[in-house]
Amino acid sequence: MMPEDKKFYSFYNSIMNIDEKVRYVAIIQKSGNVVFEGQKEGIKNCISDKNQIKTIKHVCDVWFLRDQFSEEIGMGKFAMAEYEKIIRFSFPINPNFFLFITTEKEIDSCEFVDNILKIKESHYDRC
Repeated sequence: MMPEDKKFYSFYNSIMNIDEKVRYVAIIQKSGNVVFEGQKEGIKNCISDKNQIKTIKHVCDVWFLRDQFSEEIGMGKFAMAEYEKIIRFSFPINPNFFLFITTEKEIDSCEFVDNILKIKESHYDRC
């Protein structure tokens, strides 16, 4: 593994182990390319691979569109969308990457977000 791959794996692994309700974790480049991803074993995808790519691209575009307002309202910390079957979270990692996570609906979203922000800080914000 390359040094950046090890950092991504460590970050990914920390998130996957936060809660058994985490389904999928991806680290995405600003361009929308997935650089690291993984899914809990035994989890069935809710959407097709083709639509997953579209979803990730859309979430990426929205995150980086939000940047245009950051001088006025500050940088975004996370976004959450709840659906009938899953909850989707996204977090900026730095200006070039963001984190995309899906979980089961039963997750305690407030506690989960707090834990993700702590892990993000320990892996990326301290640099």
